[in-house]
This record gives sequence, structure tokens and C-alpha cells, in this order.
Amino acid sequence: MEEVKLIGAWPSPYVYRVIWALELKGIKYEYVQEDLANKKSTIILEYIDETWPLNHRLLPQDPHQRALVRFWAKFIDDKGMEFAAFYLAVGEEEKEKAAKSVREILRTIEEQALGEKKFLGGDEIGLADLAIGVIAKSIGVIEEIVGVKVLEENEFPRLRNWVKNFKQNPAIKNNLPDPDEMLAYYKKKKEMLVESITA
Repeated sequence: MEEVKLIGAWPSPYVYRVIWALELKGIKYEYVQEDLANKKSTIILEYIDETWPLNHRLLPQDPHQRALVRFWAKFIDDKGMEFAAFYLAVGEEEKEKAAKSVREILRTIEEQALGEKKFLGGDEIGLADLAIGVIAKSIGVIEEIVGVKVLEENEFPRLRNWVKNFKQNPAIKNNLPDPDEMLAYYKKKKEMLVESITA
């Protein structure tokens, strides 16, 4: 089998989805860092699952369950603008409005997608978990930058538990970006974006 080459940009949530999928499946790959913008990786995750069907399944075999997984992966991709608005919020009123929108998304994930399951697809990390892995990867950093907590323990206990379980998986744990580096990167990026918006 030919060597897999993953081309991506740090700390893109879409690249991390692919890294985690390859790691879960135990597939050797070469990571090549490039400056890419606005790339989505759900189709890549499905390609990985179909190309290497053994090892760790990302999509369930049952057609109904597969459709649900695809629905939740698309749901989180479609909500990217709300997370971006929260990240870029500057005034107190704007921050609270954006935080409220993000909390509604988190509530939907907790109550409708996750429910009482360990992961969105059941007992193992699947495609939908990789899609919302951006929450586990960077929500704490973004909360720190904005100065507003959205993923509170008392409000989202199951989702907080999902984050813990997700990050404890060796394929994820060994492939998370350094939080301090992410904090510096996201702070600088926000300053540049806010400056360009207000200029």
C-alpha cells in the first residue's frame, strides 16, 4: 500500500479530525504542513473508513445509524459560524449573545446527539465524535480568550464527560496541540481579525 500523505495547516480542527482518524485506525502517514484555508474533512474521514475498513470503524454498518452520524457531523460543520462569532466577540453584550448561541448548540449536542452514550456513535469514537472533536481540542482556549465560560460542568455534565473520554483515547491524547501554543496562536489571530474587521 502506498504511503499516506496528509497535507494540512496547524492548528486546523479539520486536520486534527483526519490525524485522529488515521491514528485510531493505526495507519502510518506523513504529515506535511501547508497554509490551507476553509477545508472541511468529513469526506476525507469517510474515505479513510472505506479505504481501511478493518481496525477502528468510524461509521456504523447500519444505514440508519450511518445517516445519524453524518447528520451530526454536518450539524457541527454548519455551526462553525456561531463558534467563530463567539471567538471574535469583543464587547460584553456581543460576547454574551455569542455565548448564548454556542450554549444552545452544545445543549443540542448533549441532549439529542450524545444522550446517555459514552460517544456519539456509542461505545467507541466515530466520525461524528471526530467532527465535534474541535470542541474538545479548543473550547477551553477560546473560553479563556473570550473571557466567558460556555461548557460549564453543571450545565453540560454529559458533554464534559464526553470531552474527558475523547481526550483520554491514546490516538487523540497523543495528537492534541499544545494548549499554550494554541492560546498564543488564537490570541494573535483574533487580534489580527478584529483589527481587519474594525479598520
